[in-house]
Amino acid sequence: MCSDAIPGFLNFFDFSIAPTLLFYSYIPIIIIALFLSFFIFFKNRYSLQSKLLLLITLSFSVWAFDQIVQWTAIYVSAVHFSWQIIALFEMLVFIFTLYFVAVFLNKKDIDFKYKLLLGAVFLPIVVFLPTNLNINSFDLQQCQSNYSFLWEYIYIFEVSSIVIMMYMFYKKSHSLAKGDSFRKQIVILAVGLFLFLGMFTATNILGDSLLVYEFNLIGPIGMVAFVALLAFMIVKFKTFNIKLIATQALVWGLVALIGSQFFFIKVTTNFILNGVTFIGIIIFGQFLIKSVKKEIEQKEELAKLNINLEELLKQRESLVHLVTHKVKGSFTRSKYIFAGILDGTFGDINEEVKKRAQQGLESDDMGIETVDVVLNAANLEKGTVKYEMKTIDFKELVDKTISEKKALAETKGLKMETEIAPGTYNVLGDSFWLKEVSNNLVENSIKYTREGKITVGLEKKDKKIEFYVKDTGIGISPEDKNSLFTEGGRGKDSVRINVDSTGYGLYSVKMIVDAHKGKVWMEPNKEGIGSTFFIELDAV
Repeated sequence: MCSDAIPGFLNFFDFSIAPTLLFYSYIPIIIIALFLSFFIFFKNRYSLQSKLLLLITLSFSVWAFDQIVQWTAIYVSAVHFSWQIIALFEMLVFIFTLYFVAVFLNKKDIDFKYKLLLGAVFLPIVVFLPTNLNINSFDLQQCQSNYSFLWEYIYIFEVSSIVIMMYMFYKKSHSLAKGDSFRKQIVILAVGLFLFLGMFTATNILGDSLLVYEFNLIGPIGMVAFVALLAFMIVKFKTFNIKLIATQALVWGLVALIGSQFFFIKVTTNFILNGVTFIGIIIFGQFLIKSVKKEIEQKEELAKLNINLEELLKQRESLVHLVTHKVKGSFTRSKYIFAGILDGTFGDINEEVKKRAQQGLESDDMGIETVDVVLNAANLEKGTVKYEMKTIDFKELVDKTISEKKALAETKGLKMETEIAPGTYNVLGDSFWLKEVSNNLVENSIKYTREGKITVGLEKKDKKIEFYVKDTGIGISPEDKNSLFTEGGRGKDSVRINVDSTGYGLYSVKMIVDAHKGKVWMEPNKEGIGSTFFIELDAV
């Protein structure tokens, strides 16, 4: 046995001589690193990247366990053997990391010649491991070995590996565009590996050079930085296509840190309290993980629905433009044929043919108008319409609408009345689109009113201008009122009264009024017959 050793745990370890930092530095890091790598591996077991990451953490964990044996084993033979073989695992950490970086950057396996090169670099370790070129002597008094020339080769390889990996990161990063997300992943991984391998190598070299092996306790802490940044990459960029890793890493990291305290707690009360905390963290952690998992699943489902909705909107937009342009083209061609018949282009025609041609022309005009309504609604919805906002006389627009639509109303036997109080009715807006609003509301009332009258009104209330169109038409039921001003929204009786109803007219009105920061709404008439549509705009 080592001279200062006291048989303890399993009659093989003596934890009393081990520094406290050993348990905080090694055991929790081993658990966290293995948890992350196994988690990634089981989620992507066919991925070469995940396999290599697992090999890195396994090599590191065996190396760290070997260090624990060096510090705590009570038998000379066990200590000497652990010193003898540690070179094997230290080299494997760097070889597997080099391999991992190459695969990560290029998204494919490396060429066979590079695998042979890595094997050739590793071969001297295997050959000289049991010789005095690795361990040249053993200090029985201190119960520790003394390294030989093989370790100079190891440290040169470690430093060279770090330089090569940083160069690979730099070269790949500069070949990508600045906004590329993979470039950000490269920077994060480069920082994580530099901290991990840099601290690992630097502390080992310092410990061996100065024979102060407490330095070695600090080195593995770099693995925490590497694991943390790797977890961040997984959360931020979905690297390895893993989800939920941040919460699980947090929970099991706490479990590992609290669990490591069992190795050096001496007071029974503290041991019990630590045990209660340990169990509580496990139970609470499981609930937290399940809760976060459920939230992630809900967000993913919502994201899928959003993607599907976007695709459907694009398809609908393409379909609307295809159909409307094709339909409008057909209407336009037949319109010119009917117009040609009426103006004598095709020779003299009798009155019956002329009557039918006139009906066809009117039908085409209505079809083109319907197509324009749908196209306008689509353009308004996309936001491609540019409004030319300037001060205009809204009363003038309304007067034009009344004069244009009066003949249509009289043709149906309807009276058209006005209720416009004297005064100025200036608003800030686009004259073309506000004219579309007044035209649409008046025309709608005419279409859906069989008898009675249409009343068009304007009045000024405080700093608001209110335009309304009142009719004695079919009215709007309470259930239909909710669908008004929506895409395709129309009353249940609208198609029966107007077969050309699309539901896009009032939808366009609302979008235009919203763009002018106004309000539009409908109210049933107090008399119980018909309804009134209102527009409210800011006066200037």
